[in-house]
Amino acid sequence: MLRDFSFSSYTFKLRAEEAIRLPEYKGSTFRGGFGHAFKRVVCALKTQECEACLLKEKCVYSYVFETPPPEGSEVMRKYEHAPHPFIILPPLKKKQNFVRGDEFEFGLTLIGRAIDFLPYFVYTFEELGQIGIGKGRGKYRLEEVFFQNGSAEPASIYSSETRKLISHPRDSFDMNSEPVSKDSRKLTLEFMTPTRLKFNNELVLDLEFHILIRNLLRRLSMLSYFHCGHRLDLDFKGIIDQAREVQVKKKDLRWFDWERYSARQDTRMNLGGFLGKVTFEGDLEPFMPLIKAGEVLHVGKGTSFGLGKYEIHSPSYTNRE
Repeated sequence: MLRDFSFSSYTFKLRAEEAIRLPEYKGSTFRGGFGHAFKRVVCALKTQECEACLLKEKCVYSYVFETPPPEGSEVMRKYEHAPHPFIILPPLKKKQNFVRGDEFEFGLTLIGRAIDFLPYFVYTFEELGQIGIGKGRGKYRLEEVFFQNGSAEPASIYSSETRKLISHPRDSFDMNSEPVSKDSRKLTLEFMTPTRLKFNNELVLDLEFHILIRNLLRRLSMLSYFHCGHRLDLDFKGIIDQAREVQVKKKDLRWFDWERYSARQDTRMNLGGFLGKVTFEGDLEPFMPLIKAGEVLHVGKGTSFGLGKYEIHSPSYTNRE
């Protein structure tokens, strides 16, 4: 179902050039700093809002941050913007204070057409290092960028010494050929970053399998349509009905409250979500392409901040071919 879906995942290695103080969850710091620096780097008319800008249909910033559904769009007519084609996964360690010379890293995943704009992302994160991040705006140096090529060893595609970006293949989901053990009917997912899933217009903590699948279907179908140029031809109702048969075997989830300040909206936003593990039991094989894709692409709201990151814990399944 995802054979035409393309993505690329990277690791950015940074080195602190002066003291840097970051919050416990660093998603807002990296995503907010990137957004500010990105607009400064690529925006031609910096004093205008995207909505009123003459260049918005061809602008890299508008595409990455404000992706408007094209005229005549067959899906998502009720929404102003398509989902962002990027995911920034901040450092997940709780360490908050970094001194000069300390190394730290974060992940970036680009989806579909956004992969072509990788040079903009690399240059912007270099610029952000000179602007500074965190409390006191501590500066860092972008040392190296690695391409995470599936299960292969990460490949260095950029370094601050050469300042040359090496071309690399796009990644894709190829899950049909992987054998699945017939007696494996249990699957544990560990949610590593706050996860915000909605059902009946309300955030959920009491997670059920069909709620996870609904959210994955919605996210993957919109990403595929708007950023990969392909509409997923799936029986959504049939898949959801089948998902209702999978039961929760064990659950250890807790709520994590997290706030961020939005300079653009001049308001504080509550982006809390659940963390922890849940084990499902039932006929899981039909859902594994969706679940494996979600492991890479996250699920729920706020994915550009790194929210909705989970890992699969099962001997029968791997995260990618």
